[in-house]
Amino acid sequence: MFFDPVYMLFVLVPSLILSLGAQLFVRSAYGRWSRARNSAGLSGVQVADRIFRRTRVAPIPLESAPGELSDHFDPGKNVVRLSRDIATVPSVASMAVVAHELGHVEQYQSQSPLIAMRSFLLPAVQFSPTVSYLLIFLGLILNAVNLIWLGVIFFGLVVVFMLLTLPVEFDASRRALRLLHESGLIITADDERGARQVLTAAALTYVAAAVTAVLQLLYYISLASGRSRD
Repeated sequence: MFFDPVYMLFVLVPSLILSLGAQLFVRSAYGRWSRARNSAGLSGVQVADRIFRRTRVAPIPLESAPGELSDHFDPGKNVVRLSRDIATVPSVASMAVVAHELGHVEQYQSQSPLIAMRSFLLPAVQFSPTVSYLLIFLGLILNAVNLIWLGVIFFGLVVVFMLLTLPVEFDASRRALRLLHESGLIITADDERGARQVLTAAALTYVAAAVTAVLQLLYYISLASGRSRD
């Protein structure tokens, strides 16, 4: 498929452009605001503590995460993991990233229906990509249209999951800004502007991934439809 000019023109090239553009925006926003000190002078860990104390988000453990921008909320173990720079540096970027992860925590604690639907699909999505690629590949080799369509269905689960991820991430960012305001961490215009830019940049990576998945699905559907007509 990588040698199919249709795939390269309508899937591979647009996907690379979207992914590269999103990553550049993230690096630019994070690079700028990771050097800007937040007005409260609090590190990521201290930001989390302030939010726990001043909002309705119930405290949960914080752990370290290796690497850069590897911060995430693990709902299975009910823990937020923070990379070293986010945890220890009192920057605007740290403040925004921590608030975003605690936005996810609030989603789970408030039993958000969006997060419930996404969690419901998670077990299936963990093996769907591998199964879909295998079925589509075998279907093409064996000229078995039914296998190709079955692979398309499995990949469709991945697309649904990624599309559901978008409102989950947007909602977490919306909650993040509210949590920062409620806890008194947005003090100046730069705090507000920087937090918004970092959160927007992070959201664009999910948009790029979702668009890529949709393009792949449309390509697989075209393959299956073409074989069905043969």
